[in-house]
Amino acid sequence: MAAPQPIYIHHPASLEHDTGAHPERAARIEAIEAYLGERDWLGYRRVEAPRASEEQLLAVHPGSHIAAVRSLSERGGGHFDPDTVLSPASYEAALRGAGGACAMVDELLAGTGATGFCALRPPGHHAEPAIAMGFCLFNSVAVAAAHAIERHGLERVLILDWDVHHGNGTNAVFHERADVLFASIHQSPLYPGSGPLSDGGAGAGRGFSLNLPVPPGSGETTWVGLVEHVVLPVARSYAPQLVLISAGFDGHRDDPLADCLLEESSFAAMARLVRGLGVPVGAVLEGGYDVGALARSVAATMVALADPGQEDPPSAEPDGVVVAARSALSGYWPAELT
Repeated sequence: MAAPQPIYIHHPASLEHDTGAHPERAARIEAIEAYLGERDWLGYRRVEAPRASEEQLLAVHPGSHIAAVRSLSERGGGHFDPDTVLSPASYEAALRGAGGACAMVDELLAGTGATGFCALRPPGHHAEPAIAMGFCLFNSVAVAAAHAIERHGLERVLILDWDVHHGNGTNAVFHERADVLFASIHQSPLYPGSGPLSDGGAGAGRGFSLNLPVPPGSGETTWVGLVEHVVLPVARSYAPQLVLISAGFDGHRDDPLADCLLEESSFAAMARLVRGLGVPVGAVLEGGYDVGALARSVAATMVALADPGQEDPPSAEPDGVVVAARSALSGYWPAELT
């Protein structure tokens, strides 16, 4: 049997979600696919995203929220808030976004996809169970994690959110659950203003939310250091059966919506580190609004996920942000972080 190929999940509906003069626009996907097309898609097999089923969506979002997104789209579009806009095609695009993430999980767990990247829009990680916000309608990565748990029987999923904005929606979905270890690295202060280091989850989920804020101007040393010295030690103990990356690229130094200083190499380094956990890994596109930096960073991430011959980045001495995070979270994970 031939070795499984990495898979690239896409759908034309992503281009029909019309946001007008808006940072989260169809040109993002066009730039990614033009760049990948010039490079023979980096060896990835292209797969069209199916629609998410109602059952898949209901694992995260109440029926009233699903109906509200569908209704506003069918009425011709409009705004949930000043930043979150719908067009007539937005409901279909959002269904494909969540469905594509679930289809990626199916292929990864069946062994037919070596790794995966979902290049679909709108993004999802700000969408809370009953709130569309921050450009997001349905929380695709949360729907995919819930699908892995409910459909495939997984008991432990790691979601690493490296979008520069806190993944408040994903945090809210899994805040009181231990079957998902949620780790978010994000600039603070910045929209949406959530995700303090002190928020480690609640109830049965206490200790299973790793919120890792970084100051403006943070670069690769801090971000990669947090993955190496905080996320990975906890993840190795947690032993996830699947890793999903909320892959936002707005931490890039060229991005207009934030103030961090990452490069394409930074995202590749984080991808190589989590790939080293030795379990299936797939990424779901979130932010990234300088289209050139976005396209290059997506490609670097895809190469890092798909090429097992690449070595892990060299270990770096933890900086002050990393040391503070380890200290704050050691109460939950003393053996791993002290």
